[in-house]
This record gives sequence, C-alpha cells and structure tokens, in this order.
Amino acid sequence: MTMEQVNLEKRDLGLFLLIAFAFSWSLWVPKVLIAQGLILPPMLSDFLSSPFNPAAFGPFVAAFYLTYSNKGKTGVVTLLKRGVDFGFNKKWLLPILFLMPVIAGGALLLSKLLGGTLPDLTVLYNPWLIIYWFFYMLLLGGPLQEEFGWRGYALDRLQSRYTALTSSVILGFIWAIWHLPLNFTSDVGPQYSVALSLFMGSVITLVLLSVFFTWIYNNTGRSILAVLLFHASLNLSTFKLFPVFETSSAVPYYLLLILIGVIIVLIIGGHKRMVREKTTSPNSG
Repeated sequence: MTMEQVNLEKRDLGLFLLIAFAFSWSLWVPKVLIAQGLILPPMLSDFLSSPFNPAAFGPFVAAFYLTYSNKGKTGVVTLLKRGVDFGFNKKWLLPILFLMPVIAGGALLLSKLLGGTLPDLTVLYNPWLIIYWFFYMLLLGGPLQEEFGWRGYALDRLQSRYTALTSSVILGFIWAIWHLPLNFTSDVGPQYSVALSLFMGSVITLVLLSVFFTWIYNNTGRSILAVLLFHASLNLSTFKLFPVFETSSAVPYYLLLILIGVIIVLIIGGHKRMVREKTTSPNSG
C-alpha cells in the first residue's frame, strides 16, 4: 500500500467516525438530557425515547454515504449484497448462531450452581418468541444499524494497517465510546458514577466481543451477513434468552467465558488474521 493510499484510508476512517458519531450522538444526547430532567415538547420527547429513534443508524449512514461518495451506486450495491450473501461456508453458522447462547447460558448455569438466582427465562421456552425476538434484534436491535459500518466499512480499513487483534481492540474501544450516551439514560438518571461503571464494563465487554466479530468476519470471506446474524444472536442471547445482566452474579462468569473463548480463538487462528492456516503435507503437490 502506497503512502497516498494509507493517507486516504486514514481520511476515510476519520470521516466515517465523524459522521457515525455526529449522526448518533445528535439524537442520543437529547435523550440523555431528558433523562437528566430536561423538558422538551412531549412529541419530540416521546420520539427520542421510542424504538423508532434512528440514532443507532449512525454507522450505517456513514458507511453508505462514504461508499457512494467514493464508488458510486456500484459500490453501494456491492456493500448491500455483502449483507444478504449466504456464500460463506455453512459450518460457520454453528458459532454464528450458537456461540453466544452457550456463553450466556453457561454464565447463568455457573451463577446458579454457585448460589446465584436465575432471571426470567420465559422466552427460552417459547419457540415463537425466540423467532420474534431474533428478527426484532436483527432489524431493530443493533445489527442492521451497526454492522455495515463497524465491520463492513471500518474493520476493513483498520485491518489494512493493523493485525486482526489490534484492529479488534481499536474498534471495540470505539464501539464502546459510541455507546457512551446510552449509559446515561433509562434507570441510570443523574448517577454519573453508575454511568461510568457501566461504561468501563462496556469497554471490556465490547473489546472482547469485537474479537469474536473479527474472527467470524475474516473466516466467512468478509461476510456482513455473517456478522449481522452473529450480532442478532448475541443480543437475543444476552437480553432475552439468557438475560445475564438481570442478575449481577452472572456477569463475571459471562465475561470469564467470553475471555476463555477469545483466548481459544487466538490460539487457533493467531492474532494476525484469526484465520487457521491450512497445513499441507510435505509430499503433496
């Protein structure tokens, strides 16, 4: 890669982050101020607090705007196709769909065995609710809004300059900062120390999870569909099937199991690409 290409990659990544953060935070910060007691017109306040607030589309908007600016309609179509292309090896559907349920369920099991309490597991026993919440998470719960940007755009540019592990850590930290305003909303209110604790926990969690995303992305031929499905499975597992954050005793086990998974990924795939290289016999060829 030439110096000019490196500078262009840096510029594009910087513009991507600027647009993604500006779009999302301009709609999240007023929501934060409402949580702190700011009074806005009821219609605006209700909209900002509703699931239809488009703030989470910041990475999506940034990725498609810059893709269109640099590559035109052809680039946009190519990016969209990567979000619906099932061309990756189907064996990867196992970790994509079941890794996070195993981790979240395992965390609750360990917590229960060691004296903790279980949260409401109603969704787990209702197949129709599982299907409903999976598609809800996929379309409205983060994956669609984020993955075309974080993995489909930003990760490629990071990996052109850094190893897969370093890229994952950088992107995971950025991902956590992007979520920062949400730590000051809902039940947190004006408790800034609580919000800070949530943010620190979010940094650790998202940096570790970012390794899983990179591992899946790299091993499925840079499939955006693969990480869309993985993100949906992640959110379904941790917030509905096995809601680990509803019982504080399960959270340490959740993080521990994720860490163990990350270590295994790095041992198998290595830190440079997280892709297991095929070995060939010295007598082959």
